[in-house]
Parts: sequence; C-alpha cells; structure tokens
Amino acid sequence: MRSQTKRHLTPHELDVLLRTSVGIGCRLEDELTDGWFNTAYRVVLDDGRPAVVKLAPPPDVEVLRYERGIMETEAMVYRRIAALPGNGVPTPALLYAGREFLVLSPLDGTPWDKTAALLSPTAEAALRRELGAITARLHTLAPEDGRFGYPAAASALSAPDWRTAFTAMVEALLEDAERRRSPLGPPPVAIRTAVAEGGYALDEVTEPRLVHFDLWPGNVFVAPTGQGEHRITGLIDHERAFWGDPAAELVSLAFGGDTGPDSDLVAGYTGAGGSLDFTPALRHRLALYHLYLGLLLVVECGPRGYGPDHLAFCRRLLTGALDRLRALR
Repeated sequence: MRSQTKRHLTPHELDVLLRTSVGIGCRLEDELTDGWFNTAYRVVLDDGRPAVVKLAPPPDVEVLRYERGIMETEAMVYRRIAALPGNGVPTPALLYAGREFLVLSPLDGTPWDKTAALLSPTAEAALRRELGAITARLHTLAPEDGRFGYPAAASALSAPDWRTAFTAMVEALLEDAERRRSPLGPPPVAIRTAVAEGGYALDEVTEPRLVHFDLWPGNVFVAPTGQGEHRITGLIDHERAFWGDPAAELVSLAFGGDTGPDSDLVAGYTGAGGSLDFTPALRHRLALYHLYLGLLLVVECGPRGYGPDHLAFCRRLLTGALDRLRALR
C-alpha cells in the first residue's frame, strides 16, 4: 500500500522550508507513519523544542473536493480551541502554520488504539465518559459566519442551511467517485435518493457546531495517571472537521465503543452540557452520517493506496448504512 497524497522531504528540504517560512529551522528525528493523507515528521526545532511537522500533499496532487484547503481548517480549529474559555479540549499547541505545513507541540501518551488492550473495563468506561465531556466542549464552537459545511475557502462546500450543505457534501463525494471510478457497490442514485428522503430530519438542525468527524481511537491520545487509571491528553487530526450537526460526531466515536443513549460516552457528553435526544429524526440523521462516512472511506481508498481488505470493509460500511436507511422507509 502506498499513499498517493503524502509528500516526502529530505531533512535538508524540511529545514529549509521552516527556516524560510517561519524563521526557525529543525533537525528531523523520524517520520510518523500512521497517517495516510498528510506526512508527519518528529523534529527538534533550533531552539531545542520538540515538535511535529505536518505537511500537506504536494500542490500538483489531485485531492478529493472536501480535502481542498483542509490544512487551513486544521489550523483554524487549533486556534479556536486555544481561545476557548477555560479550554477543556486537550490538543497539541499550534506553534507555527504555513500554507503547506503545520508545526505542532507533541502530546504525552499514546494513541488509544495502541493501548486499548491494556485498559481495564473500568478505565475504558472512565475514558469514554471523559471523551464525551471533551466532545461536548468541542461542540460549543460555532462558525463566525453562521454557515454549515466545510470551513476552508477552497472547499466551496458550505451553505446557510444544513440540508443544502450536507447534500452538497454527499454530491461532491459522488462526483469524486465518478471521476476516480471508485467501486462504490450501491448505485449513486440510491445514495442520492436516501439523502433526499432524509431532508426532513436534516432540517431539524438549525445551529452549526464544529464536528471533528474523525474521533476514532487512533486520533485520541491517552496516558496513565497511576493505579490503573488513565486520562486523555489530546485530540489530533482536526483537518476533516466541518460545521454541522453535533450528532454526526457519534459516527466516528462509534469506532471506539458504544455511542447509544445509555452509553458512558453519552453520559459524559450530556453531563458536560451537551444535548442528544435520540428521537426518530436524530436516528435517521445518524444513518445518513454513517452513509456519508462510508462513502467517504470508499472513495478515499484509491488515493490512499489502501488494499482490497480495507476497501471491502469500507464498502460494507457504505452498504450497511444504505440498508438501514431503506429500512426507515
């Protein structure tokens, strides 16, 4: 598997990029290889600070429509989180930002997916409640212009109402799929019909909030605090964020565990002031968001260079979401 979007620089090229852009050079230590879209390097800056440098894809590489300008989105999210009163959303500090890179502070701890096997059920439940509370605080962030959709100016996928924005987001992925000849499985007309039939539920969302939309355990860092307990030390990879329905967050959060009304995550979310009322309309929207994520994951398999097993997994997600939506008719 080889990603078509990752940009690789030599240690000298990376040093020159930072030195000429923000006035400080670096010494490259190693590449962080978990991601499949951006390239990330662990470095030591000239002043001795450890940091992570995140590089956008090369400018001549074709990306999906929603991915246009998403490094700008990530920088915006870091700045907005830093300005939250009392903060309460742990995340790396944005040290420097350029058009094609971010320089971030490193996080303590380990990605949750790499330490999950060591967590007791009690520790896991406590972390899920903490993650719910952090997510509720993240969802207090709202767009300054009141628009829904992707915030990057380059994306052009935003609208004054959620139904229009979400429909445009789905349509952009379908256009990407057609251009890249992605093996979706379900016909595009079935996806478009499902979105149109859910319009009444989408119209219930009238206040846009920041949705990370990629809070699977690999993007949540945790660290031990002693006596078998752990804490969350930070959320990473905010580039996929959009302004939309907070309930859409449950889709990626479900990769880490239960997100139902009686779950630890929802208890933490509502305990921190978040609101989730599992009405039939909300459940309908959740099925639409599962459809959207499944579609996104299938389409990105090509440019990410994922193998057939991962593609099959993503197609099952897409087909399963469409089946659930058909059952709602």
